[in-house]
Amino acid sequence: MKLKHLILGIVLSTTLCVGSLASLTPAFAAVREPIQPAGLSHGQQQVLYTIARKTWRFFDADTDPNTHLPMDNIGFYGAPAKGAYTSPTNIGVYFWSVVAAQDLGLVDHAGALQRANATLTEVEKLSKWHGFLFSWYNTTNGHRISGPGGSDQEGQPTKGAFISTVDSAWYAAGLIVTRQVFPELAARATALLNAMNFGIFYDNGNQSQSNTAGQMYGGYNADEGPANFHYGLLNTETRIAAYIGIGTHEMPGDVWWRTWRTLPADFTWQGQPPQGYNATYIDPQSDKPFTVFEGHYTYSGINFVPSWGGSMFEGLMNDLAIPETSWGPRSFGLNDLRYAQAQIAYAKQSLHYPVWGLSPSSTPDDTGNYDAYGAHALASNANCCPYDETAVSPHASFLALDVDPQDAFNNIQALRSRYNIYDRYGFFDAVNPITGQVGHRYLVLDQAMIMAALDNALRGRLMQQHFAQDPIITAVRPYLAMESFSIQ
Repeated sequence: MKLKHLILGIVLSTTLCVGSLASLTPAFAAVREPIQPAGLSHGQQQVLYTIARKTWRFFDADTDPNTHLPMDNIGFYGAPAKGAYTSPTNIGVYFWSVVAAQDLGLVDHAGALQRANATLTEVEKLSKWHGFLFSWYNTTNGHRISGPGGSDQEGQPTKGAFISTVDSAWYAAGLIVTRQVFPELAARATALLNAMNFGIFYDNGNQSQSNTAGQMYGGYNADEGPANFHYGLLNTETRIAAYIGIGTHEMPGDVWWRTWRTLPADFTWQGQPPQGYNATYIDPQSDKPFTVFEGHYTYSGINFVPSWGGSMFEGLMNDLAIPETSWGPRSFGLNDLRYAQAQIAYAKQSLHYPVWGLSPSSTPDDTGNYDAYGAHALASNANCCPYDETAVSPHASFLALDVDPQDAFNNIQALRSRYNIYDRYGFFDAVNPITGQVGHRYLVLDQAMIMAALDNALRGRLMQQHFAQDPIITAVRPYLAMESFSIQ
C-alpha cells in the first residue's frame, strides 16, 4: 500500500479585512449571557467574552475592502503584513465567524447580514468548475491564482486544476450555516450548494478488490479525473466531506464504514499496532451490512482513535459544526474528549511543555511560514514523516472547550500569562513553548475556529445548533449515534 493512497489531506488555508464594513460593528452591541452552563464559571465566561470581542475585531481588519473576501492572514511586528489570497475553506469559516459574532452580540443582525451578503455576492462571481471553487483566489480582484502569491490564472483553461475535497466541504459548511441563519440569503446559498456534486470525490470501485474503494479521493483534477490519493482515516478534519457527501446523498453511507478508524494492522509502519475488534453495522440509508474494525491506540492509559498527524484540528475541528458530542456519545463524542486528554498528557509527559496544543499553524517566528504540528503519539504516521512538535497554537485550546472546558480554559490563561502572545486581535497564531518565540500572525482559519468554539462554549453550542437544523447535517446523525468505538 503506497502512502499516496492514505490521508494526506490537511487544510493549509487560513484569514480576513472589511474596510468600509468596519463601522457596522456597533460600539453599544450588548454581549449576550450564556444560554446554558458549559462547565465554566461566570468569571471564566466573562474572560472568554473579552477574548471573543478582540478576536472579532480581526475579521473587520482582515476582510479585503475590494472584494469582501477574507484574506488568508495578516501580521505585525515584522511578520508579513497581509496574505491577500484566500481559499474555499477561508470563505466557509468566515461565514460562520459572522454568525458567531451575531450570536455573541458583537454585531447586530443588520451588520452581520450586510457582511454575509457582501461576501456571498463576491463568491457568486468567482470563477468555478461545476460549482466548485478552485484552490486559491486573489482577494484584491477575485481572480483565480496558482497559489499564495502566485500567478493570475483567471480566464485560463481549467483542465487539470485541483479541486480539493476537504476545502470544498468547508466551503459547503459555510453555505449551510448561512442559509440557516440568514433567511434573506438562503435561496442564493442553496443555489451555490446545489451546483456542487460531492459524488465526484467518492471512489465507487470494487470494494472486494480494493481496500480504498468506498473511501473519498483527496480531490479532483478538473476535466481529468480524481486525485491519486484517498482520505483513509475517519478521525481527521477531512471527515467533514463525508458528512456533506452523505447528507446530500451524493455519496453512499459506504464512505463512513469503509474509511478506517485505524490503519489496517498490516501497515506495520504506523504509530503503534492497533487494538480493537470487528463490529458489524447496518447502514441506515442502504440497509447494507458493513464489518468495521473498531481500532484504537493508547497513550498513558488513554484509549483514542488516532488521526493522521496527531494534531488537534484534525480531531476536533468537526465538532465545532457537527454535534458530535451529543449525537455520538459512544463514537466521536467520546473520542473528541479522549483525543484532547491524550494530547494534554503527551505535551506534559513526553515533551515536558508547560502548555499544550499541537496543531497546524504559523511557525513561531516572523517568516510568514506555515507548518504541520502534532503529537507523535496520537499520529498514525509516527513512523513515517511525523509532524513537527515545536509550536503550540492557541486555537487548539479553544477546540477543546466543548469537551474539556476546565483544562482548555486553564491552558488559554497559561498561554496569556507565560508568553507575549495576546494582542490587538486576540491570540497570535503560534508560540515556541520552550523559547517563548511568537509568530506574530493572525490566520483566518485559526481565528474562525476560535470564534466558533466561543459561540459553542458561551451560547449553549449554538453553532452546532445552527448546523443541526439543516437536512444535510441531520442525515448524518444516525451514523454518529449507532457506532460505538472500542475506546470505552
